[in-house]
Amino acid sequence: MSLAAETRRAVRAEPFVFEALRAGVLNYSAAARQLDVGAVEPVVAALRRYAEELPDREIASRNARVTMQSGLAIADDTDEDGILGVGGNGVVDGGSLTGVLATGEVDAAALARVCSRLATEGIDIEAAGVAGDALVVVVGRRDGPDAVRTVEEALAAVATTPTD
Repeated sequence: MSLAAETRRAVRAEPFVFEALRAGVLNYSAAARQLDVGAVEPVVAALRRYAEELPDREIASRNARVTMQSGLAIADDTDEDGILGVGGNGVVDGGSLTGVLATGEVDAAALARVCSRLATEGIDIEAAGVAGDALVVVVGRRDGPDAVRTVEEALAAVATTPTD
């Protein structure tokens, strides 16, 4: 594999480097050291060439209604209809967690943005998912109000350009 191909593979394996490269805010030398795929200067050159080929990063606001539901729990091996279910486990009524539900123009890119923003705010996510026109993240009860504000902010700036 060529150094250029190895550099691109390494960039795609680190989403924060990829997004910084697309946004034009990457310190190429620091990124080359972080990626550790070869000598710094040739990797810097490969990064610059890759950046020229990537589409510009574009963002758009998503039209979605954000609400909060308290009193949720995560249950194992449940057949109950709940707010979210995966592999027989689900989020159901009867606990101390809070769900933040966004309905409208949501998709996997919106969920990724929401999860990233919650992480940078230090809000732990207990469960998350998206299907159709609904997105949900489940957080601790005390994090609910901050999570609602963060989800609203995140949905106001979701990347719209393809990543590759």
